[in-house]
Amino acid sequence: MKIRKHYLTLRRSFPHVQEETPMEITIEELAAYLECTHRNMVLVLKRMQQESWLTWLPKKGRSNRSTLIFHVRKEDMLMEEAKELVAKQDLHSALDLLQASEHSASLREFQDWLSGQFGFRSELQGQHRTDVLRFPLTQAIHDLDPAAIHYSGESHLVNQLFDSLVRMDAKGDEILPHLAHAWEVDDTRTLWTFYLRKGVSFHHGREMTASDVKYSLERLQRLAPRGLYSWAYANIVEIETPNETTLRIQLAERNELFLGFLSTNRASIVPADIVEKSGGLMHKSPVGTGPFRLTGQDQGIWILEAFPAYFQGRGFLDRVEVWTLPEKEHTELSDTRQPFQVMHNVRISDMDAERWQQVRQSGMTTKFLTVNELKEGPLRNPLMREALHVALNRCILLEQLSGDVIEAANSFFPQSQQDRDDQQQAGLLEAGKLEAMLYAAGYQGETIKLATIPQYEKDALILQKIYAEAGIHLDIMLIPAEEFKGEQRMTADLLLFAIMLDEHRELRLYDMYKSMRQHAASEIQLLIDDSLRKLRFETDAQHRKALLEQLESQLKQRHSLLFLYRKHLKTAFHPSIRGISLDSLGWVRFRDIWFT
Repeated sequence: MKIRKHYLTLRRSFPHVQEETPMEITIEELAAYLECTHRNMVLVLKRMQQESWLTWLPKKGRSNRSTLIFHVRKEDMLMEEAKELVAKQDLHSALDLLQASEHSASLREFQDWLSGQFGFRSELQGQHRTDVLRFPLTQAIHDLDPAAIHYSGESHLVNQLFDSLVRMDAKGDEILPHLAHAWEVDDTRTLWTFYLRKGVSFHHGREMTASDVKYSLERLQRLAPRGLYSWAYANIVEIETPNETTLRIQLAERNELFLGFLSTNRASIVPADIVEKSGGLMHKSPVGTGPFRLTGQDQGIWILEAFPAYFQGRGFLDRVEVWTLPEKEHTELSDTRQPFQVMHNVRISDMDAERWQQVRQSGMTTKFLTVNELKEGPLRNPLMREALHVALNRCILLEQLSGDVIEAANSFFPQSQQDRDDQQQAGLLEAGKLEAMLYAAGYQGETIKLATIPQYEKDALILQKIYAEAGIHLDIMLIPAEEFKGEQRMTADLLLFAIMLDEHRELRLYDMYKSMRQHAASEIQLLIDDSLRKLRFETDAQHRKALLEQLESQLKQRHSLLFLYRKHLKTAFHPSIRGISLDSLGWVRFRDIWFT
């Protein structure tokens, strides 16, 4: 509240005066610090004295010096102000207040207090009990429109708010019915017919129809012609709706990955009427058919309430509050944390491990480098690309990124330990050749430009240091994630990026290779085009995997693709949580969980 801010201003104005130490000062001098009138200053002091924050012993006469005694430390006042902001669901202002104070102890104390606010709680209001899960997310949420999301946290919330025609099982092995209860494809495998469930409601109450599905897919084509999986929906040439529950999609050519695309949240079904009223976009006011609906969002806190009419049954939780914390505020689990908590992407101590369930998911994030072979420069030379591979000391890289979820990677597919050992040994044997390779490549110390997104700056700086020790000079260029597929990256020699390999592994790798093609040499463009065409036409999943592995191997052999490391994602949760269901990246499906 404002009176606390006035106290903090006064307290900061006299940093060398200790609490309980009298000081002599006039009303006029104090009023100058608060930039207020004599009368208002008298009222402020009276209020602060009522709160027992200070003692004011006035002396008669405007020019006489009175006695002021501070009782409350500014650190304690900061904490109270921050807690009140949190109570008003203004998390970001609370964090900004403490960061601006430049008092690390207060920030740490606040973090400890804040960690205790997360988890499950049951609130009783009259005769009605509300079950609430307060959930921390160390990411900012920029957009919740399925056509515009970029980050995993956004994707996770979209999964709670929207549904797609079909869904993929967590292992990525089978496509299951969802909004569509059945489907069929003709002999040419270009005409897909879907039969929709009846009685599925959007959050605003209207029943979903085939026209909404048609609108959603055509909207994707308009809004994101170069977006994630655009190659899948760009192939749609016509959509027909014979009736309210039947949809026919005509593709220009066969695509065996199309049904998998329809299981992603990018293909979420949106209500045509609501979206059109919003000018064609939803951004931070999404409306879907999902198990939760968004009822509020402000200052970093997103409130999801159970959707009673959800077609697969109402969730057990009544409300989920997602508190988006800046990543630098994220702390590891400790003994001070409350039970009933769910945390994504965490490491917990051995002592805590006895009290918490941990799940290491099949999904992972893999970091890698690709070479822009269209740009004139040293990396056009295959010897120089090989030298980059040899100079990349992955042991040092892993040491700098220490953690039980980090491991070496030499493929987008999990490999045996023997494969990893052989690869590491090969790197050690080749290391002595580096100087000769750089000489043979004609490298004379030219600067190599590395482009990545701001979230991966730490990785880029480590690589810059590793390569500098090998005599190779990197210059780092940071490009916002939403602009990374644009033209700016084409000015770089090297691209550092990551791919999330979840149940949609095929789609994500296809999308990644399509992106990589844009900066590949002409012969590699032909190789990628041929491989992806075969992938689209192959009905057998194992054969598709073999095609992807073969393409990866060819790119590795010419050192156009350099792997860095992979990161397994862990989810930790208390045994009191029942019905917990996780996707391959460890995200909790809020609808299924309940507490004892």
